[in-house]
Amino acid sequence: MEKVYLIYSTFSNKEKALEVGRALVNEKLAACVNVVPKINSVYRWKGKVEEAEETLMLAKTTGEKVKEVIERIKELHEYELP
Repeated sequence: MEKVYLIYSTFSNKEKALEVGRALVNEKLAACVNVVPKINSVYRWKGKVEEAEETLMLAKTTGEKVKEVIERIKELHEYELP
């Protein structure tokens, strides 16, 4: 059985996470995507500690598609640093 890789990314809202997730599945880059709304994130941005409610997206893929999935997420993502 082939290894499954999980690609983790957060989004500002559920709709955007679902949009990106649908694209990954439709383009056969991910076998499955899970979207988990309302997570709390604490992070450093531009020298300041921030907190935000975000939506988590987990994409399940194969080792050979990991780089493609990451690149596609970067293309579709709303954040400067997804």
